Amino acid sequence: MTSPATPATDWFSSPAEALSRLGEQGYLGGAATGTTAYLAGALGKPLLVEGPAGVGKTELAKAVAASTGASLVRLQCYEGLDEARALYEWNYKKQLLRIQAVGNDTAWEQTHDDIFTEEFLLTRPLLAAIRADEPTVMLIDEVDKTDFEVEGLLLEVLSDFQVTIPELGTVAATRRPFVVLTSNATRELSEAVKRRCLYLHLDYPDEQREREILLARVPELPKQLAAEVVAVIARLRELDLKKSPSIAESVDWARTLLALEIGTLDPASIERTLGVVLKHASDQDRAARELKLHRVP
Repeated sequence: MTSPATPATDWFSSPAEALSRLGEQGYLGGAATGTTAYLAGALGKPLLVEGPAGVGKTELAKAVAASTGASLVRLQCYEGLDEARALYEWNYKKQLLRIQAVGNDTAWEQTHDDIFTEEFLLTRPLLAAIRADEPTVMLIDEVDKTDFEVEGLLLEVLSDFQVTIPELGTVAATRRPFVVLTSNATRELSEAVKRRCLYLHLDYPDEQREREILLARVPELPKQLAAEVVAVIARLRELDLKKSPSIAESVDWARTLLALEIGTLDPASIERTLGVVLKHASDQDRAARELKLHRVP
C-alpha cells in the first residue's frame, strides 16, 4: 500500500497572494498570517496556530480550504480521543459476520487475510486526509485537549505524512495535505510536535481590524454601530471574565442588533442583548457593574 510522496502542492504563490485570497473569503489576517500560510504550503510543513478561543484559528483552516478549492478534513480533539477515532479501526461486526459465513472448514490464515482488507477498514480523519488524491486541508482542532499519548500518534503523520497499519502496511501520502493544528494553549504541547510545525500566534484583533472584520462579515452594518460594538467588546475583553467574547460573537452581536433594528448601543440595548456575547451569568453580572447597566430581575 506504500506509494511515493509527491512534492507539496503550491497552495499560494506568495505571502501577499495568500493574504489576498484569504481576504476574499472574509478572513482578514495580518502579515504574519499571510507569510505562515504561504510557507506552510510551499514547504509542506504543518502549521500550528495558537491563541485564545475565538480569535479565528479554526476559521483560518476553513479559509485556506475555501480559497484554494481544497476539501477540508477535520479532526476535533477531545480528552479521551484514541487511535480508533483519529486514524482508523476495523469493522469488527462485519469481520465477525464474515468469519461465521466461511465456517470452520477454512484455515485461520486464509480467514485472517480475508478479513483484514480494505473492505473492513473504517477510515477516520487522519487516514482520510493522508489517502486523499485531491488537495486537502487537514484540520487538527484543539490539539491541546488531547492526552500526551495522542501526540505520539501525530508524530508519524506530521513527520513523514504516512500511516502504518500493521495488517496492511504503510500508507504514504501521494499528495501532502495542508495541515493546520489549533491550540488554545490550555497545556504545553511537546517539543517534538512543535519542531515539526511552523508557528503562528493569533490574538484578538485591534479595534480597527475588528471593525473591518465586522463590516466584511455584516456589510449592511452601519459604520458607527460597528464602532460602538467594537468599543464595547474591547471593554469586555479587559475584564476578568470566564470567557471573553470571541470574534464570532462580535459578528453575532452585530447581526442581532440589525435583526432587532437597534441603531445605537445605549445601556438598555446592551443589557437587552448581552447574552449574545457573554454566556456565563457571573460574566454578565461583572459586565453590568463595569458598564453601569441596570439589570432587570
